[in-house]
Amino acid sequence: MTALLELEDVEARYGPVRALHGISLAVDEGSVVAVLGPNGAGKTTTLRAVSGTVTRAGRIVFAGRPLDRLGPAAAARLGIAHVPEGRGTFSELTVWENLRLGAYTRRGSIEPELERVFSYFPWLAERRRQQAGTLSGGEQQMLALARAFLHRPRLLLLDEPSLGLAPVLVTEIFRIVRELNEEEGLTVLVVEQNAHLALQVAQAGYVLEAGRVALAGSSDELRADDSVRRSYLGY
Repeated sequence: MTALLELEDVEARYGPVRALHGISLAVDEGSVVAVLGPNGAGKTTTLRAVSGTVTRAGRIVFAGRPLDRLGPAAAARLGIAHVPEGRGTFSELTVWENLRLGAYTRRGSIEPELERVFSYFPWLAERRRQQAGTLSGGEQQMLALARAFLHRPRLLLLDEPSLGLAPVLVTEIFRIVRELNEEEGLTVLVVEQNAHLALQVAQAGYVLEAGRVALAGSSDELRADDSVRRSYLGY
């Protein structure tokens, strides 16, 4: 398979604090790749480095094009959608207005894309006029995912989609992510604390520790690794 995204010796910092210490990873086109690790390992920062929302250095290539000097707006125009931790919906706007923001880089009618989005999230069509802030946490997470999908990205960066949600909603979100990958060919780089679910959906994964890649391999290889099983899978 061809790598859609490649990071080589990527560093990132918040002011004087360096969060990434030479991360290298690759995401094949049409795949789901999970990023695992303890709190503070640099997982969220890795996604931010790709989308250009943190100061970074090193080599980042997306679809053959260097991203090193590009900001988040340019990354979005190239086809990268970032769903941050905490959902990132605009609570004071309606569901419809939030969805429209997902298509801000598109030209022409978005109705065909809306129909595709509603096929995955049918309840959104019924709640177009509802204020996003009145939705449940799980519904807001799904709205954020739907908004990103409306952008028709080539790469979805998904940060902690299960955070604070009931298990049944987490299962539903990952089911939709799997369907988007299998039916639409969407490439996904997902940061997730629930290693069981992440490795069920992903074909490959990386384990970060202290801003560095500690382990990498297929999902089966990571599930079989003793340190991963003890630290993240609980057996």
